[in-house]
Amino acid sequence: MAVRDSSYLPFMKMHGLGNDFVVVDERGITSRVDSAVAVAIADRHRGVGFDQLAVLSDTPDADVRLVFWNSDGSQSAACGNATRCIARHVMDETGATELTLQTARGILRAKDAGNGLTAVNMGQPQLDWQNIPLARAMDTLELPIAGAPTATGMGNPHCTFFVDDAEAVDLAINGAELEHHPLYPERTNVQFASLIGPDHLRMRVWERGVGITLASGSSSCATAVAAVRRGLTGRDVQIDLDGGTLHVSWRDDGVWMTGPTAHVFDGQWRL
Repeated sequence: MAVRDSSYLPFMKMHGLGNDFVVVDERGITSRVDSAVAVAIADRHRGVGFDQLAVLSDTPDADVRLVFWNSDGSQSAACGNATRCIARHVMDETGATELTLQTARGILRAKDAGNGLTAVNMGQPQLDWQNIPLARAMDTLELPIAGAPTATGMGNPHCTFFVDDAEAVDLAINGAELEHHPLYPERTNVQFASLIGPDHLRMRVWERGVGITLASGSSSCATAVAAVRRGLTGRDVQIDLDGGTLHVSWRDDGVWMTGPTAHVFDGQWRL
């Protein structure tokens, strides 16, 4: 095996429906990614640019371990599209059709869904206020916020608004404000969704610590769960995002999300 030049950090650029990631494979080596490195790489003008950075490492408890960094240098416990991208990479690398991935959310399962699609089980949603978490006890189905959004935890907090027309929402203004709403002590991801057909939603997303993104896996899962709880859809939901379509299925064993992935290029970051 060739010795890695310690002054460079190899990475892969990947995306799921335009939700883009820098993936650093640190299996077998000491981690060199920290908050400052993540922020530098995230700069779309002076760095590489990403919505999230994911670090792969070894673990005795699963096939791989994943740690996620947001573009502002904060960490996230969950990132569904990045998990799918990495699962596809490892399956292509090993020939496996099913994997386990250790995250701060817990051990997640992924599988080859056929036709180039990858599915990941994001676990059961967190529906109690203290697990999302919210600032105080309340009904998570309809929060005391204008628009009565639904709160859901998918390893990270979510705030989902159901509106007549998601396209008409000023996401930049509303998302930035709601991310920091005092009911969410750890900030929140924000979604605006419209029902456009039976079991079919149009959704736009503002990600905590990132901003507007073309897609979000955990946000899609949270939106599907919220739609089921509010009686808007069944448990199998098609969600159209700015970057494309994901399918979400809330089953007895958790929330499964299925969609395409892409490996864009490999590179090296000079530390």
